[in-house]
Amino acid sequence: MELMVGSFLLLLLPLSSSAAPPPPPSSPPPPRPHVQTTVDGVLVNGNFAMSPRKMNATVIVGRDSLPGWALTGHVEYSVAVRPGAAYALTFAATRTCDGEEAAMLRVSVSPSFTAPAVVPVHTLYGAAAADVWAWGFRAAEKDAQIVFTNPAAAGDAACGPLLAVVVIKELPSPLPSKDNLIRNGDFKIAPPAIPNSTAGVLLPPNQKDATSPLPGWIVEKSSLRLVDAPHSAVPRGRRGVELVAGRDGAIAQVIRTEKGRAYGLSFAVGDAGDGCEGEMVVRAVVDAGNATAAAVHYVSRGDGGGAARRGGVRFVARGRRTRVTFYSAYYHTSARDGVSPCGPVVDDVRVQPLMTTKA
Repeated sequence: MELMVGSFLLLLLPLSSSAAPPPPPSSPPPPRPHVQTTVDGVLVNGNFAMSPRKMNATVIVGRDSLPGWALTGHVEYSVAVRPGAAYALTFAATRTCDGEEAAMLRVSVSPSFTAPAVVPVHTLYGAAAADVWAWGFRAAEKDAQIVFTNPAAAGDAACGPLLAVVVIKELPSPLPSKDNLIRNGDFKIAPPAIPNSTAGVLLPPNQKDATSPLPGWIVEKSSLRLVDAPHSAVPRGRRGVELVAGRDGAIAQVIRTEKGRAYGLSFAVGDAGDGCEGEMVVRAVVDAGNATAAAVHYVSRGDGGGAARRGGVRFVARGRRTRVTFYSAYYHTSARDGVSPCGPVVDDVRVQPLMTTKA
């Protein structure tokens, strides 16, 4: 992605490099005011465009020196939320130094009903390049503290993750319909975009459907990428999920079914136009008490110009819950650089009841 011109990058130091915490005060500090967001969901000073009030060379001095943020060995942000509501937090992160392993960035919200997430931050080359991640949480109270931390116990203090911009959005809860039992099958309800972002949004693994940044969907085992039509090729509609982790990454959803009823699963497959070339295979597995699978083969030129292919499978439910899972059978990297993970794009997922039944 291209970062917004004129913005700053905030470097998060390893825990061992952070300044020692001050002794506890005799009385707790006053609560921080809630900070609102801009029209596009960016936290006020979420792009760090407002300069710190006090600095020592490149080090920010003072807990509240950075407008909107508090610095206490980590960086935190106070925001008003609606208790019980689901939110997606989208943020851009990068680093500017070489390293054999990626730096790590930990994101959490307190209080909430969601466990923290730790995402890798890679060194990306080019003009202001950064990875964009989305993480979901469910608010527990009306006051929420968004916290970013460098979890490394040691390391080069100048080689940690760089936080570039943070966006927040409340997410509605998608519902199934009589014509489609899949919730959010077109991925229309999605995490917020970051201004000037063009490379899609990465979804971290182990995201449950109740708190997923992609409502209705479970992200399993490894990261996936959400792409949108203005910047990528999408088989149908506005958004699709790019399966960039081969067999190691999958999206899944558990739907309500009627035992003994026959259903039809259908979905579209294409490519994002990001240089992902060659033969791709998307596997759809329906676990309805006995696994049923379908495979769609798609040959990509890497330019998004190929016609999308549809696949599907008929199954009979064996219980009140049926799990539908999608993953890429192969691992792919972009022909543009030979290293960037890529893969087939899944879109327009549907499950419809059929007239026929089977005992």
